[in-house]
Amino acid sequence: MKIRLGYACVPVTIDETSSHTLTYTNYKKLGKMANIKLDKVIKSNFEALEKILKYNIRNDIKFFRMTSELLPLFNHPDVHYDFFNQYKENYKRIGNIIKENNLRLDMHPSAYTVLNSVNPTVVESTINILKNYQKMYEYMEIDSIVVLHVGSKVNGKKAGIKRFIENFNKLDENTKKLIVVENDDKSYNIRNVLNLCEKINRPVVLDYHHFKLNKNNEKIEDYIEKIFNTWDKTPKIHFSSPKDKKDKRSHHDYINSDDFIEFIEKIKFVNRDFDIMIEAKKKDEALFKLIRELKYKTDYKIDGTTITL
Repeated sequence: MKIRLGYACVPVTIDETSSHTLTYTNYKKLGKMANIKLDKVIKSNFEALEKILKYNIRNDIKFFRMTSELLPLFNHPDVHYDFFNQYKENYKRIGNIIKENNLRLDMHPSAYTVLNSVNPTVVESTINILKNYQKMYEYMEIDSIVVLHVGSKVNGKKAGIKRFIENFNKLDENTKKLIVVENDDKSYNIRNVLNLCEKINRPVVLDYHHFKLNKNNEKIEDYIEKIFNTWDKTPKIHFSSPKDKKDKRSHHDYINSDDFIEFIEKIKFVNRDFDIMIEAKKKDEALFKLIRELKYKTDYKIDGTTITL
């Protein structure tokens, strides 16, 4: 049973980010120079992403969440720009690094990506965003996913789930295959998400922090097999620690290793490989700290950032 650990978007131990931005306001101000500036920012982000992936490889990190801000203004309705053919070689290089090194890469779009919104404009925008991400993966020549929350609960959770299913069914088959659904900390708990994913035949992403904040008396041991069985491929989990006792919803800089060990011990009976996305503010530094503490506190076999039980 192998557990690979990963982190999200921006390493803190090296000075690289693939999330350089260009606002629409500044884009418009640039006039004829706008696309030249946009091209410069995009190429800078591709170069940074390549450096980050190579950094991950050197540190044996096989799992990474790519920023959804790689391409500034990518999904802006008034920006008519070739985000694909113009960067074919960039996509190809990133895809080759991922495939040649057996990396897992995925994305978690912004909170404005709401498939079950009651606002038709937001739904239309969300569908376009998802199609664009699918196209991005196609240009990279990789098979990957996009993590969504169920979203709005206007008119109640049943109505929210119904809207999600209706709008999911508007997607083409390739875009449907992108989507995995995560439980959240306030509205849609793990039972709601399991019920939804059973109906749309898509995987469930367990966020254990959210699970603990949004449950009655459920035990994760009673759900973990059902969650993992929604996956044809290696399941993924999100794990974070609360900032403090007053602010339990925000993420801590690091991971509480005792809580992490307790979680692993609760679910290891499934005896199945899975990946864990560490959601901590200190990113890769938090991952490395957790590994050091696991080596000290457990007899787990640890190779780089992969745990074997």
